[in-house]
Amino acid sequence: MKKSILILSFLIASNLLFAQKFENLALTPPMGWNSWNTFGTAINEQLIKDIADAFVKYGLKEAGYEYIVLDDGWMAKERDKNGNLLADPIKFPNGMKALADYIHQRGLKFGLYNCAGSSTCGGYPGSRGHEYQDALSYASWDVDFLKYDWCNTTKLNAEGAYTTMRDALKNAGRPIVFSICEWGDNEPWKWAKDVGHLWRVSGDIINCWDCEIGHGSWSSWGVWKIINMRSNIRKYAGPGHWNDLDMMEVGNGMTANEDRSHFAMWCMLASPLIMGNDLRSTSIETFKTLTNKEVISVNQDKLGIQGFRLSNIDNLEIWIKPLSNDEWAISFVNMKNEPHKLNFNWNDYEIGDDLNNFRMDTKKETYKIKDLFNHTNLGTTKNPLQTTIGIHDVLMIKLCK
Repeated sequence: MKKSILILSFLIASNLLFAQKFENLALTPPMGWNSWNTFGTAINEQLIKDIADAFVKYGLKEAGYEYIVLDDGWMAKERDKNGNLLADPIKFPNGMKALADYIHQRGLKFGLYNCAGSSTCGGYPGSRGHEYQDALSYASWDVDFLKYDWCNTTKLNAEGAYTTMRDALKNAGRPIVFSICEWGDNEPWKWAKDVGHLWRVSGDIINCWDCEIGHGSWSSWGVWKIINMRSNIRKYAGPGHWNDLDMMEVGNGMTANEDRSHFAMWCMLASPLIMGNDLRSTSIETFKTLTNKEVISVNQDKLGIQGFRLSNIDNLEIWIKPLSNDEWAISFVNMKNEPHKLNFNWNDYEIGDDLNNFRMDTKKETYKIKDLFNHTNLGTTKNPLQTTIGIHDVLMIKLCK
């Protein structure tokens, strides 16, 4: 008997010693929806069911979106007598497993939120000291995605805390995409490849073009503030491990032009495409942006290369992303408050990605040009690319031979 116990103990210890994240998940940036940007902690069962139905009704599922993630506020304020997490009985009277079943029945995946600290950012029970217990709960509820925050983490080591939850998830046995949300404070891109599948690079996004909104000890960041916040981290991104620029604000009050540019840049930068708007009241224009399969294909390209800035002259941002099959995506973003007349001569630029050893030689090769938002052909690279780009709008093209 003692020998059996020793063998079992050895096997458990070995499993934990060599624990790693679940492989073969998030091989392209995850696509889905998160409740926080629009609803904060004011979420409930009917809302989430409506969102799941909207995925199917409005073509979001067919476009590739699959994860529905409940952010902070889904749980009761206290754990049960055995220390288990509980769903808020008023907001979610049928519990998490029933809600997961509803989402799975529609061919979608189910995600939850918690926090590495003693409590979540909204004051609900955090996972500190309960990591293995909570992971077992998530597995029993058929959770597919865990967003793990960083509030109330005094004296915790970030890499250690996230590794503990990674090991707990692996021990529970259900493959779960692990989203590290410690705001980039501890440079997760340097250590999180073997811990999680995506990691936030900034504090919370807000629905503005290029602003910072202070909240005392922390700030919310506009779209371009986040894009410009980190440099030299693209080398850390790739299949199964992504730089996460935060949930999108498409459809949350910016102009249609700004929404297109925002969406294009998240695709160019291989960021997860996690919607943050109210899908029940979304405009046709917003759905048109969010479900554009040609634009989404740039984000979901199997190479998984994060794009980079080629130039920023006269407030025209030019971004490049190598794609599979010797194709390229290029986005021209007009940062000015007036239309920009583009006259781009291909022979004036040497375009290449030294990090990944890709070159585009338009002097030797002719590429066909496709406008991805308007689904039109724009000729070839034999001639200069000429058009007018609206205020804060984007021309996003794909080049192929």
